Amino acid sequence: MPTPSLLLFIDRSLFARRVKDNRPVEQKDPGWKLFGKVPLREGPVKDPKRIQKEYETKSGRAGPGNPTSPRHGVRKNLDFEPLSTTALILEDRPANLPAKPAEEAQKHRQQYEEMVAQAKKRELKEAQKRKKQLEVRCKLEESIGTAAQIWNQEILPNWSTTCTSRRVRDLWWQGIPPSVRGKVWSLAVGNELNITHELYDICLSRAKEKWRTTPAPSLEAEDAGSSDRESSLELIKLDISRTFPHLCIFQQGGPYHDVLHSILGAYTCYRPDVGYVQGMSFIAAVLILNLDTADAFIAFANLLNKPCQMAFFRVDHSLMLTYFAAFEVFFEENLPKLFAHFQKNNLTPDIYLIDWIFTLYSKSLPLDLACRVWDVFCRDHEEFLFRTGLGLLRLYQDVLSPMDFIHMAQFLTRLPDLIPADQLFQHITAIHMTSRNRKWAQVLQALQKDPERCSPVLKR
Repeated sequence: MPTPSLLLFIDRSLFARRVKDNRPVEQKDPGWKLFGKVPLREGPVKDPKRIQKEYETKSGRAGPGNPTSPRHGVRKNLDFEPLSTTALILEDRPANLPAKPAEEAQKHRQQYEEMVAQAKKRELKEAQKRKKQLEVRCKLEESIGTAAQIWNQEILPNWSTTCTSRRVRDLWWQGIPPSVRGKVWSLAVGNELNITHELYDICLSRAKEKWRTTPAPSLEAEDAGSSDRESSLELIKLDISRTFPHLCIFQQGGPYHDVLHSILGAYTCYRPDVGYVQGMSFIAAVLILNLDTADAFIAFANLLNKPCQMAFFRVDHSLMLTYFAAFEVFFEENLPKLFAHFQKNNLTPDIYLIDWIFTLYSKSLPLDLACRVWDVFCRDHEEFLFRTGLGLLRLYQDVLSPMDFIHMAQFLTRLPDLIPADQLFQHITAIHMTSRNRKWAQVLQALQKDPERCSPVLKR
């Protein structure tokens, strides 16, 4: 075992060696030129601002003595100062490199000036685009304000006499202003069930009592069948988190979570024969965004009581097939080539229409566009739901025509995030809901009387 003095000697020796090794090595190698070696250029590196100033002084394009210089005016109007770029283009080459030829220097100056001019042109173009967008937005807000005034002062006070007039129907088609949308929807849907605010409170109290005595929902409960539809109260909590997740207002902790939960729970107790069905949460959520809680519940219950919605939410298979068959009649009438392509690939309406009808397009379309569809749906009822579906197919027929079954089904069950409202409504307008001089209601009634005329593919 080494002695302490020997250990001390070893430590000092190692420490000294480390210090010696960490000393910076002096740079004595010469720099390289293109041909031959030259010493490295010594001296401070020039500041880019100084380089630019020297260049402008030499070229006579800056300074108080030349205030009218056009170059000076361009510099002054720029929102940025690309100093590093200026230095790279305009500075003479280092002493250890060949001198820059006059032609190359002139070329670099010209390139620099072109870059600045392009940047300024781009800035001007973007400013003009922003100005145009602002003008369009201001014009839209002004038109919405004018329309809201007309609805509030002329139409709503005289609803029973004006709602069916040609002028009101045209305003309806253009879109109801958001400030009056809830009132118009409530009046258009009506209250045939005579539901009161007190009845809503009673149903809500029953739902809360049921929640207190029911264990927490599980994923297995979602697929479990039950003769008592009130047991679907358990599924509501599972489904609310999936409702407009990008808005983050209906999820746990969001401002509308409890409201949506209350309306769906109250409806489940109001209609235990129907219970809660997936898709209802989207309809209730759209109503909550436009109406007070009790009024949203009244509109929700009356809306789901319509024949088409009741057929789908009660899963009346035969009646659903009748609606799909009626849709196919008008599909073939309006879009024969696309209809033949769908039949060739065995793509039936139930594959893509169910989600559209169950949620009234609120899940499939952007929310603002879905509200416009709801506007006209409240006016034209179930017929407009299927007309909107045909409008979507017409809008994307060029996209769908070359696709196979898988890609068409994927596209229609997940529509693009950005759908221009004006374009969609133009295509909806081009859809004619008449077939052999029969309207939608007549075709639907004829199919109900003769179920054998329904599509055999759908029956399978």
